[in-house]
Amino acid sequence: MQTKKILAAAAAILAMQAAVADDKLIDTSYVEYASASKVQMARIGATSDWNKQWFQSNGTSLSGYWDASFGAWRGKMANNVPGAHQDLVDVGFTPVFRYGADNKKGFYVEGGIGVHLLSKLYNNNDDKLATAFQFGDHIGVGYVFNNNWEVAAKIQHFSNGGIKKPNSGVDYAVVKLAYRY
Repeated sequence: MQTKKILAAAAAILAMQAAVADDKLIDTSYVEYASASKVQMARIGATSDWNKQWFQSNGTSLSGYWDASFGAWRGKMANNVPGAHQDLVDVGFTPVFRYGADNKKGFYVEGGIGVHLLSKLYNNNDDKLATAFQFGDHIGVGYVFNNNWEVAAKIQHFSNGGIKKPNSGVDYAVVKLAYRY
């Protein structure tokens, strides 16, 4: 995969964010790596907090954020041919609910369901997605350190929700590294 290009783009996003940090349009920038059956994904993204808190109790609450992402998928068994590669791009937008500390530090749990647009139809390792439009839902746990760095683990599922067959879905295990401004 073109990991160097994705990491360079992530560095560019972090540098750009430094210029707009005071305006707080973007609250967090992140990079993610994900793996599924014979496919890998690298993704960069940015989030914007909702600045709302619900169910506050003992210093914790439910809050949320908007998540915009850009990812690259690399299938390793395109059209069920061992060694054949399929590369595609994924652009996503997801509202995410997060439960954690009011000060946004420490442990949290989160979940979200958003929309994704793939650059082409996915057909890899007996998994087929018949539409470029996909729903992407995830659940995750993470930790925000006092220095504003964040690490997380997520499970993410892509599917078109039965809009068109075939729709076997793709399930990723995801690790995330983020910085909160």
